[in-house]
Amino acid sequence: MFKAVIFDWDGTLADTKRAVVESFKRVLREIGCIVNDEFLVRRIGTGTRKMLEDALNKCNITFDNTVLEELTRKKVRLQKELSETVKLFEGATDLLDALYGRIKIALATMSSRSVIDKLLSEKKIKKYFNSVITADDISKPKPDPEIFLASATKLNLHPKDCITLEDSIFGVKAAKVAKMKCIAIPSGAYTKKELQKEKPDLLIDSLTQTNKILNFILQKAQS
Repeated sequence: MFKAVIFDWDGTLADTKRAVVESFKRVLREIGCIVNDEFLVRRIGTGTRKMLEDALNKCNITFDNTVLEELTRKKVRLQKELSETVKLFEGATDLLDALYGRIKIALATMSSRSVIDKLLSEKKIKKYFNSVITADDISKPKPDPEIFLASATKLNLHPKDCITLEDSIFGVKAAKVAKMKCIAIPSGAYTKKELQKEKPDLLIDSLTQTNKILNFILQKAQS
């Protein structure tokens, strides 16, 4: 019996690819680290710090915590400046509307708190969420289940009472380890075939399949 739906943000509810990739590339370019778009896109969802570490290691650039913190601050600032490039996926608002008031709704994202607060306000969807957990609230990135478990705790629910919506293999893995059901959507960097290998409980084409999503979630919520 589901009592809450936990949404991922990047690549699930919103197309943030341009803002994320461009902000990373600009910051990394300043220190002579050049990586291609695919390198970054395939890591979206693991969090800013982990993505920076992967890029710096690939470029053989030594770093410490101070360097990571400074790069993170610059990247977050740039990403906020690019917020106008972020678009909600078709069907996102309709799905949130359909769920609102019928089940608790949470957001669990590896984006930073300041970025998410700005975007939720700009897109006028902040009202839908009973809980918002960001990378600032946890210490371990996906595929570690910490962010989903933190969401369940904030909602005062057991993990088994929650279902997640995710676009990345990292997110599906995290949901599984958290003992939560998961709906996977190939709207981010990963194909249906790649997501299927992680054995999500439901695999859909897009958020426009509102009835299919609602039937899966609400029949469980009402059973």
